[in-house]
Parts: sequence; C-alpha cells; structure tokens
Amino acid sequence: MRIAILGNQGSWYCRELKAAAEARGHQACTLEFRDLAALLSGQSMEQFCCYDADEQQINLNQFDCLIIRTMPPGSLEQVIFRMDLLGRLEQAGVTVFNTPRAIECAVDKYLTTSRLAAAGLPVPATAVCESSAAAMQRFEELGGDVVVKPLFGSEGRGIFRISDPDLAYRSFRTLERTQSVIYLQQYVAHPGYDLRILILNGTVTGAIRRHNQTDFRTNISRQGRAEAYTPTEEEVQLALRASDLTQAEFAGVDLLPPVDAPETRYLLEVNAVPGWRGLQSATNVNVAALVIEYLEQKRNNAGASNAP
Repeated sequence: MRIAILGNQGSWYCRELKAAAEARGHQACTLEFRDLAALLSGQSMEQFCCYDADEQQINLNQFDCLIIRTMPPGSLEQVIFRMDLLGRLEQAGVTVFNTPRAIECAVDKYLTTSRLAAAGLPVPATAVCESSAAAMQRFEELGGDVVVKPLFGSEGRGIFRISDPDLAYRSFRTLERTQSVIYLQQYVAHPGYDLRILILNGTVTGAIRRHNQTDFRTNISRQGRAEAYTPTEEEVQLALRASDLTQAEFAGVDLLPPVDAPETRYLLEVNAVPGWRGLQSATNVNVAALVIEYLEQKRNNAGASNAP
C-alpha cells in the first residue's frame, strides 16, 4: 500500500507508523495539514495534493490510505476546508483513518459529550455557552468548582480548574472577548488516576492507569505515569459503546473513577487521534503495527467487495 500520514514532521507517532508500514513492505510518508490543497476543473476528476518541504507537489489521489495523526488548531475556514477535503478524499476511494465523520465528532468536545449523555452514558455535569454571564451562572450551578476546556484540543492543553469566583469571571470574560466557546465541567474529585482504554476495530488493544500526583490532569504529556491495567468487563463495554457512538474505529477512551462513587466510571473523552506512547511503554503492545495490519485488512475487504 501507499500510505500518507497526516501529522507533524518529527512526530514519534509518525515515525512509528512509517516504520511499521515499511516493515510490512508498504510505502509511507508524513504530510502536514497546512500543505493540503485541492484542484478543481470541470474537465477532469478533482485532484487532491500536498506540498513537501521542497514545495514539490504530491498527488494525494495516488495513496491507498491516509492516517490522521493530528488535528491542529485553525480558523473556522481552515477546519471546515480540512474536514471537507478529507471527506472528498474518502469519496474518491482513499481509506481515511479514522473516518472524517469520526474525527469531526471526536475533536468536538460538545458533540461527543452530548452524544454520550443522550445515550445515557455517565459524563460529568457539563455546560457549554458563549457569554460570560451564562458561564458564571453555570459555574455556581456546578458547585463553584469546574474544569474549563477548549472545545477543540488534546493532551491536556488549555485545560484549567477554577474554584475562585473572581478568577472565574475574569477567565470567562477573556474567553468571551476572544469569541471562544466556554465549555465547563463540574470538577470530579478522583484518586489521582484515570483509565485510558485503547480501542481498535471493536477490540481492546490495551489499557493503562495514568497517575499524576501533582496535577489533576493525568495525561502522559503532562508528566503523568502509566502502568498496565486490566479493565473490567463493565469498563470495556463502556469504552466500546463510547467509541461506537463517535463512529471511531481507533479510539482512546478516558474513564474517571470519582472518589465519592468508586464503582462509577465517568466518560471524560473519546479521542479519535489517540496517543499510545505511554500505553506502549507500559504494555509492550506494538500499536503502530496493529494499525497497519488493520488497514491491510480494511483495504483487502474493500477490494473484495468491489470485485465483479
């Protein structure tokens, strides 16, 4: 197969995927979102391209698979164009992984949380609004102790906890002035760890318990520490249901056990561009190799279904 990896040049994850692909006889290269382009003409099929570091044009139509390894921040126009282009590439026959529909849902915390809540799955009490006045009202209703998250974001970036009303007001006013959506979740006291369950094609690939004694964020990128974990059947089913609701074939599902209800597992996030570096170091599971093997099966199945 010819595989393109949409990620950051120099990324550990891109290197892992590229090495795993080449070890199985495939061609792979890393491209960046900022270099994507589309060429339209009524006389020929739409062309999708990307430009490398030497400004050389690469035809995206030639690839069999496109692995999305990042979703960088951007303007509304940029985000819409990226998602539209990924959707058009998929329609042109390129296997986009995860699918654009799954990426669109999972990168949007409001959309993901609302789908989980509508399905009756346990999520922290959440409020989403645009005005600082509404945010202050929700702040009080959520107990005056909340976690503020960017609507789009990962690895714990831009997340902060507020329990001081004056600081909350100033923070919400700043977010309002920058035309940001204000996303608040009631702070859930936890025992210093959460759980990450990695799902691939409806199967648990691995699971870890992430500890951080100095920060309420347990992300490995925030100096969290990972240890191998065997999830219960209830945790597995919760993670599978969450990934299914976002239509993510490859997902990192984060669960949080609250101190006051240790048998409960809150769903914090469904990440359709999941990191697995901490999980791999703790479990020795070669995640990149499993991803490439799955894409081989996916392409083979697609070829068989299209055969005359």
